Amino acid sequence: MNSFVKHNFKRAVTVAAMLAAVMFAAAQPGQLKAFRGEVKDGYDFWLYVPGDYSETLDETPVLIFLHGASLCGSDMNRSRRYGPLHALKMGRDIRAMIITPQNPGGAWKPHKINNVLEWVEDNFPMDNNRVYVLGMSLGGYGTMDFCGTYPEKVAAGMALCGGCSLKDVQGLGDLPFWIIHGTGDRAVGIEQSKHVVRALQQSGNDNMLRFDWLTGASHGALARIFYLEKTYQWLFSHSMLDKRRHANMAVDISNADLKNAYRNMNRDQILYEEVYEIIY
Repeated sequence: MNSFVKHNFKRAVTVAAMLAAVMFAAAQPGQLKAFRGEVKDGYDFWLYVPGDYSETLDETPVLIFLHGASLCGSDMNRSRRYGPLHALKMGRDIRAMIITPQNPGGAWKPHKINNVLEWVEDNFPMDNNRVYVLGMSLGGYGTMDFCGTYPEKVAAGMALCGGCSLKDVQGLGDLPFWIIHGTGDRAVGIEQSKHVVRALQQSGNDNMLRFDWLTGASHGALARIFYLEKTYQWLFSHSMLDKRRHANMAVDISNADLKNAYRNMNRDQILYEEVYEIIY
């Protein structure tokens, strides 16, 4: 295939993807759809696009959410029991495309998450300079493992009450990354997060690292972070195009924030339409 044909073939695919994406997001409010068996060596996943997606298209940021072990399985609705999609349902306005993979069981596999991300990127216009990853517990491990493996693809990451399975965690020093763990966590000990912090500090690779140990906070308490406006403010304040990449230190999350996590939500606003049929 010569260069002219390649160029026009790629353009045709891009135009087709854009048309499909616009049709997906044609109706208000935002759209949520399930994709099963679509990504080879990937995961089934939910994809949410915000209500103004047809206007933002390739300027739309992307948030990948990785759930914990309790939501693993084949029932895709389980993966919406907490996290950004549930926060939307509760009234939190999140102006981003949200990818929520369904882990059938076992550890999250970074290459499978990447295959899902690349499939979405190929089929839906998005801002690939503003990809964010957020996960808790098993999903916290998945977040560290994915961001540590593909730091060049992620604008910022946040791992809650997790750890890291990678033998070499140094990739986590190559992007703004926030680790949060509760000192009262009996499910995943705080030492799992501290191990990662120490490794980055000892190598002098912690310039873009943030970490907070919330005094007395239990494992489940950190799920409230998904409902905080601050969480998305912090994530979306970063971009791969920043001239000097650093972790935003102006946003704090405390135990007081966890107690008030469900305030300032528009409970009466319908933020997405659930569409259960499998498409493509």
